[in-house]
This record gives sequence, structure tokens and C-alpha cells, in this order.
Amino acid sequence: MVSIVPAALRGSLSNCLLNQSSRKPTFNFHQNNSGGVVRRITSACISNAAISPVYVEYDFEDYQNREILPTKVEYAIHPNYQTYLWLLQGCINSNSESLMDVSKLHGLILKLGFNADNELCGRLMESYIGISRLNDAMKLFDDMQRCSFGASLSLWSEIIASFAKKKFSSQVLGLFKRMLVEDVVPDEYILANIVKVCSEGGGRSVGIRSIEQLHAKVIQYGFNVDPMVCNPLIGLYAKNKLVHSAKRVFEELCLKDSVSWVAMMSGLSENGYEEESILLFCHEFHNYGAVPTPYALSSVLSACSKIEWFNLGEDLHALAFKWGFASDTYVSNALITLYSRLGDLTSAELVFKNLNCKDSVSYNSLISGLAQYGYCNRALQLFEKMQDDCLKPDCVTVASLLNACAAITALGKGRQLHSYAMKAGFYFDMIIEGSLLDLYVKCSDIETAHEYFITTEKNNVVLWNVMLVAYGHMGNLSESCKLFCQMRIKGLEPNQYTYPSILRTCTSVGAVDIGEQIHTQVIKTGFQFNVYVCSVLIDMYAKHGHLDTAQKFFTRLNEDDLVSWTAMIAGYTQHDMYADALKLFVEMQNQGIQPDNIVFSNAISACAGIQALNQGRQIHAQSCAFGYSDDISIGNALVNLYVRCGKVQDAYLAFEKNVAKDNISWNSLISGLAQSGHFDEALQIFVQMNQAAIEANLFTYGSAISAAANTANVKNGKQIHAKVFKTGYDLETEASNALITLYAKCGCIDDAKKEFSNMIERNEITWNAMITGYSQHGCGKEALELFEEMKGHDVKPNHVTFVGVLSACSHVGLVEKGLHYFESMRKDHGLEPKIEHYVCVVDILGRAGFLSRAKRFIEEMAIEPDAMVWRTLLSTSTVHKNIEIGELAARHLLELEPQDSATYILISNMYAANKRWIFRDKARKMMKDRGVKKEPGRSWIEVKNTIHAFYVGDQLHPLADKIYEFLDGLNDRAAEMGYMKDQCSPSNDRGQKNSSLLVHSERLAIAFGLLNLSNTMPILVLKNLRVCNDCHDWIKYVSKISKRTIVVRDAYRFHHFEGGSCSCRDYW
Repeated sequence: MVSIVPAALRGSLSNCLLNQSSRKPTFNFHQNNSGGVVRRITSACISNAAISPVYVEYDFEDYQNREILPTKVEYAIHPNYQTYLWLLQGCINSNSESLMDVSKLHGLILKLGFNADNELCGRLMESYIGISRLNDAMKLFDDMQRCSFGASLSLWSEIIASFAKKKFSSQVLGLFKRMLVEDVVPDEYILANIVKVCSEGGGRSVGIRSIEQLHAKVIQYGFNVDPMVCNPLIGLYAKNKLVHSAKRVFEELCLKDSVSWVAMMSGLSENGYEEESILLFCHEFHNYGAVPTPYALSSVLSACSKIEWFNLGEDLHALAFKWGFASDTYVSNALITLYSRLGDLTSAELVFKNLNCKDSVSYNSLISGLAQYGYCNRALQLFEKMQDDCLKPDCVTVASLLNACAAITALGKGRQLHSYAMKAGFYFDMIIEGSLLDLYVKCSDIETAHEYFITTEKNNVVLWNVMLVAYGHMGNLSESCKLFCQMRIKGLEPNQYTYPSILRTCTSVGAVDIGEQIHTQVIKTGFQFNVYVCSVLIDMYAKHGHLDTAQKFFTRLNEDDLVSWTAMIAGYTQHDMYADALKLFVEMQNQGIQPDNIVFSNAISACAGIQALNQGRQIHAQSCAFGYSDDISIGNALVNLYVRCGKVQDAYLAFEKNVAKDNISWNSLISGLAQSGHFDEALQIFVQMNQAAIEANLFTYGSAISAAANTANVKNGKQIHAKVFKTGYDLETEASNALITLYAKCGCIDDAKKEFSNMIERNEITWNAMITGYSQHGCGKEALELFEEMKGHDVKPNHVTFVGVLSACSHVGLVEKGLHYFESMRKDHGLEPKIEHYVCVVDILGRAGFLSRAKRFIEEMAIEPDAMVWRTLLSTSTVHKNIEIGELAARHLLELEPQDSATYILISNMYAANKRWIFRDKARKMMKDRGVKKEPGRSWIEVKNTIHAFYVGDQLHPLADKIYEFLDGLNDRAAEMGYMKDQCSPSNDRGQKNSSLLVHSERLAIAFGLLNLSNTMPILVLKNLRVCNDCHDWIKYVSKISKRTIVVRDAYRFHHFEGGSCSCRDYW
């Protein structure tokens, strides 16, 4: 064991010593077993005054078999008290833990009678304290107390300083109390040590009352202006959050040294008064004339980091160069932290690189910064360099590294750090426990996370929160609720992060009812006013349509929380309340809250919803001004805006400007094109997406299937279905719902029914899609049976359900049943009928010929009838040739939609059906005079992977001559079988000389299909307008002549023609 002995005990002496002796000193060297040398003094010429107290290394190991100093000294020269002082100091400086060393020296001191010397006894007590022999030290002190000479103040100071040095707080405080009892007046050194001891452990070892009593003693003994005592007192008050008391002590100091300023600035910064700390440095510190120190500068730099005064921090960096502190470790560490929090990791790494004496704090600060900003690999590389520099990482470093591994899902490296944490003794550190659990959760190793969670201390609420997040990511609400209940049973109080963890799970799985139960717990525990908890509650209610509840929470917020504003704006946008979303967006800006990229993207999406192109462009310009010009979420919203507003080319340009296109970018363009009616373009983009090897998700397939459904392109639809099956999305309820709609819209109702039957899980959308499909195909009986089955499965019908049910009743003439279902909406299901439900009832009554009843129903409506209501009445009046009611409906229609061509066409058809040709011509003239253009009738048919479109009297098709020739043959054969033209039909225009110009587009499409499609394939034709009576009769005859199934989807429904009859049973 290495210790220190005076240099005078070595084998050479200074010249001055040689000059004082007539006898040359001699030294005998004896080798011990361990190779150390025990040097014996045999000189008679070494005086106390001559020997300089300079200490060198000396080997003190293994004293059991030899003496420290010989009791029999040659030349009769005896060691004095100074010799033993040196030897005891050697034991102290060498941190000797040998009781034998100290005990032998103590014995020799007693034997030689030096035990009366205070200084020697003080060193002896310090030696005993150094080897943790507290009882021996106290016994020695008590012996001196009992002696006649007593214990001097210096001895009190000595023992208190020794205990304080070893951080034996209770012993120091006990001695201080004993001093007070014995009326020993402490000096500044004793009081300084007492205050420092009280500051150990964060200053919480004593209560506030005790601190104030100690301060009173400091004042009593007159040391309230002594920096040696007051500096630690400032720190003690600050550590106990008594900032005002600390400031009072600081202000009373007459002579403040650099330690005083650092203590005060650090105290302010640590207690949230960072601005005061900075102002104290920038103004009073300089005005006082205090000499800057690295500690002062590092303290104020830390304050700048906390409150993000980065510009000032950079200015202080310049001062550090000016004052020569730029390479100081404390200053550099504070600068690394400053730049790391700023996100300027280049500057942080440069400071680190130029730092000569790097310590663990230097590495910790930079590793944490790199990990926080996603430079995880660089953080791990820096950790390896830290180990190369023989610096051991602390728990903060390991926690940062674990977070880095979690961010890049480096589970293997994380496991190695887990092993290191166990070896280093960090295993039960709360920060490490949380980081380890977070690692396994983010790496999707939930099983290991659960096993580790079981082994941890269960009183750490952070770990419970992490596990709640883990089950939330899995969408496992049952385990989340189970864990939450266990947490409450164990008596752990949830915090402001617990409730958001489980509430987000409720939001993601749509369990608003359970979320409401958690909401009650939030209220009971008093977190209903917590901004973070409120923002998550607002998000849950807003996302699931409970916007009134969300709005109530939002208005109660006392703070301007960006997340809450974002949740409300997103909720309004998601639920098509676009005007409310934009109103809130404007209000947010008026209150001076700066929007982020999510707010901007939602605001632009709201503009897309109401086709507010100019406002959307203005918001986009604002987002660019705020630095979001390259933000992908805003770019995606902009694509959607342009598509919804019909600016397809602008949408393509916006799409191309997105540098880092993700599947959301592609989805935005595909869905936008599909929703705005550009179905073919949407399918083309879907093909390009596949060619670009961009992975499609459920939303992509849903948009593509919707586009295929609206083009009635069953072939493309089946190809997409194959991809859905291949990628495993066929098990998703949303995908199956889209496929049911696809097959229903493409006329393949049997395939839709098959998809419905094969589904494992069904929701209300599933039932609605199938009911609507049956209704569109005229399968009213099947639709109503399915509706009853839906109710039997305890699936609640919604407004969409009843549109399908009422339409089914309309298509098959179930008047009373339809009215019963309409009344049951409000009575049995609590649903307030909307305008579309009233339209269905008018259609039910009108189709059945109850026009007066339909008119009365409109007059008694609870809401104002719109154009669709009157249009339906006019249409049914035309079918039943009721001019009186038809004219009434026409007048209302012309008032509501004077520029709608369908109104004039219906009026014209009504007069034509009643052979009122003059009035028909007047209706057409009115349309012409008002500049209203009729939407041309158009039909589509797919033949050999090509879509062929036909207009009325179309002569532009390459096979037009052949089509008309074939059509003439069909007409002749139909006439032979009994077909007669309806003279009142719009297709028989009395003023048109060229009859070929009157041929409706569906006839041309059917003729083309019969010419080019195999006899085994059904003919599927789409038409943008309602099929007229004459064409409907003609197609029935053609289906019988050709012995082919002909399916026509017009603007209202499907008609399946086969064997001379139609699925609508002529009730349409």
C-alpha cells in the first residue's frame, strides 16, 4: 500500500542539512517480502526545524511483522511529535485502510507521551475517520475532552472537518449540537462545514426549520457577511427551493467573491429563475467588478440552454474565447449542451473536438444530443470512443444510448447495453429501467418487455406508462385496461402521462365508451385541467365525431395549447365540418399562436373539402413563410386541394414537387382523383405506383377499388382484388367493404354477396354496402331481409343504412313498409331523418302513383325541401303524366336551380309524355334562352381491355357504319317480336328529320358489345343519365333476341335484362 513520508526520510539530504551536521548520516536498507524498502533513520543530526515537510511515495504494506520506527534507535536519537505528524499525514494522504498502521502509530504516540498535542491528536482522529473507525475517533476526542487541557476549537474544527470530508452528516450535526450544549463558540470553518454537510444529498438531509435555525446561529456568531459561511448557505437555501432566502443572504454579503456569484446564479437557474440568473450575470456581475470564472460562465450558459436563449448563448461563447475559457471543461460541457439543445450538432461536435480534457459529462452531453436528434449511429460510435478514452459512462449516458438503440430498433446493441448496465450496477436505476423497457417496446419485443417489467420495481409509474404505450401500439385495449386496473390496485397514482397512454389506445381502436370511463377517472384524480391530458381527450372526442364534447373541453382550456388547437381543427376537417375548421384556423392565428405543419395541412384539406382554391393557396403561401415549403404532409394536402378543385395539372405539378414521396403522397393523388370523378386517371396513378415499387397500403387499395367501382371496370377491380389477397389485406374489414361496393357497382351482385358471406368480421359499413348493393340491383326483398338480419346481430343502423332500406322499398313498391321504416328512424333508433331520407319517401310515394300524398308529405316536411326533393316529385309526375303536380315541382325547381339542365329536360319530357308539344318546345326554348347547356347522354362499354364511349347519335366511332347496320337489324327483329316505339319518348323527336341522330347512346353501346363480345359474356353498359322508357322496352326485346344477359347501370340503379324481362319488373 502506497503512502507518503517526508522527503527528509529518504537516502539523501539537502545541503543545508549536511552543513548542520558534523556526522554524516547513514541509512540501512532492509528488503521486505513485497519488494518494498523499509528505511531506518540512523542519523543524529536531523532537527525538527531543518526537515522540510515535503512528502514522497513510501511503501507502508505489511506492518504486522515489523515496526514502523525502531524503538531502539542508534545513537540515542528519538523521533519527536513532528515525525509522527508526518507519518499520520502519510496514512491520510495514501488513503490507507489499514487499522494496524494507525493503531501502531497511536500506540507509539501514547508510549512516547505525545498524546497531549492537539495537532497530533487531530491527525490521529482524521486517520481513524479515514478508515471509518468512527468510534475510535470519537473515543480519542472524548478522552481529550476529559483531560485537563480539554479540546481546543481547532480540535473541534478538525474532527468536524474530517467527518464532513467523509460525508458523515449525522455525526457532524451531532457534534455541532454538542458544541452548542457545551457553549463552544464555532468559528467560520466549523460553520462552513456544517452548512456544506446540510447541503449533501440535494440539501434535503435537514428540514427548512433546521436551516433557518442554522442561519440564525450564523447571524448570532457574526458570520452573516462572511463568504466562507454564506456561500454554502446560499446553495443550501437554493437546493431547498427557498430562493428568496438565498437572495437575502447573497444581498447581505458585503464582499462577494466568485463563489458567491456562482452559488446565486446556479440557485436561480436550478429553481426556474433562469432569466434572473442570466440578468444577474450580464448586469450586476460586471457592474460589481467581479472577476469572471469558468464556473460562472458555465452556470449562465446552462441557464441559456434551459430557457432556449440560444442567441445569447452564442454571444457568451464568444466571451469564452475572449476570456480564455473556451477550452475549459466546465464551459465546454455547457456549450455542448447548449448547441445540442439548439440542434446545432455540428457546433456541438466542434466544441467537443477542441476540448482537451474531456470528461464523462462531455460525452454524456453530446451523446444525448445526437440521440435526441436521431443521429443514433453517431451516438453509438461516440460511446465506443468514450470507452477507448477509459471513461466509464454513467446512467445518463447508458439511458441516452438505449434511447438511440430504440430509435433505430438496434435490439442487439441494446441487449449489450442491458448487460453493461447490469455489470455497472445501473440495473435498478429508474432512468435505466424506463429506457430499457422503452427499447424492447419500440423494437416490438413485447414479450421481453413484459418479462422485464415483471422484474422491475413496481413503484415506478413511468414503467407502467411505457407498458401502457406498448399495448397501445399493439392495439390491445384489453391488456391496457388490465394493466391500468393492476396499477390502481397496487396503490400507484396515475400521472399526467398515464391517462394519455390509455386514452390514445381507446382512440386508435375506437373504444370511446371505455375512453369515457377513463375520463371519469381523470376527473376524480384532478387531471381534467392538465393541458396534456385535455389535449388527448379533445383528440379522442374529435376523431370519433363527438365534436360538441371536444369543443367544451377546448373552450375550458386556460392555456393556448398547440396540440389542442390541432386536434380540434383536424377533428372538424375529418368530419367534413370544413367551414368550422377554417374558422378555428383563423381564430388561432388571431390569437398569435403559430401553426405547425399539421395545422397547415389540415387547413388546406379543409379548403379542399369546400373547394376553396384561393384560400388554400393563401394558406400554402403562409406555410412556406413559416418554413414548411418542403413539408411532405402539406405537399400531400396541396395535391388533394388541386384535385378536388378540378386542377388536375396543378395537382400533378404539386405531386412532382414532393421530393421525398411516400405512400401518403401517392394515396393523396389517387384518392383525390377518385373522389373528384377522375377515375381512369386514378387507376393510371395506381399502376404507376406499383411500377415505382411503392408499397401500397389499405388506404391505397380502398381508393383504387373505389375508382374501379365507379368506372364499372370489373376486370381492373378483380386485378386489384388479387393484389389485396396477395398482400394479406383481404382479411381487413375495410378492404372487404370496398370490394362489396366494387362488385355491386360493376353489376356482379353475386360476387358482392360471396365477399360478404366470406367475411369474418363485419361492421355497420359492411351491412350498409350489401344492403345498398341489393337496393341498386332491384333486389328489394333481399335488402330488407338483410336489414332485419343486421338488427338481429345487434348492429346499429345509421343514416346510410336507412337510405339503402328506403331505396329498396322504393324500387319494389313497398309503400307502407317504406313509410314504417321511415317512422322507425326517429322512434326506434333515435336517428333524425335527413334530406336524403325525405327524398326516398317522396320517391316511394311518387313511383307508386300517390302523387298527391307525396305533395302533402313535402308540405309537411320538418326541414326545407331542396331541389332533389322537387326533382324526384317532377320525375315521378312525368312517369304518371300528372302535369298539375309536375308543374308545381317544376316551378320550385326553376327557383332553386335555374341553371340545372336536368330541370329543363324533365319539364320537356313531362310535356312530351302528355303530348303537349307546344309546351315541350317552350321548355326547350327557355333552356336555350337562359344559356343552359344540356348534359349529353353518354354510355360506356369495355371490350377487349378498352373502354368505348358513345354519345346520342354518335357517328365518330370507327365502326359506326357497322354498328348502325347491326342496329337496324336488331330494330327490325324487335319490331317483328312486338316492339313498338314510344311516340312520347324523348328519343322520338318529332322535329328531327335524321332518325340516326336520335339513337340513344346505350343502344349504340349494346349493339357494339353484341358485335364484339363472346356469346358467353354478359353485356355491361354504363350510362350517365336515366334510361328512358322506350330504350328500357327495346333492351328487353334485344335480350330475348340475342339470348344474352344485358346489364345497364344508369344514374339511379341497375337493370338486369334477361330473356325479355328486367330485374326492376318495370317498376322504376
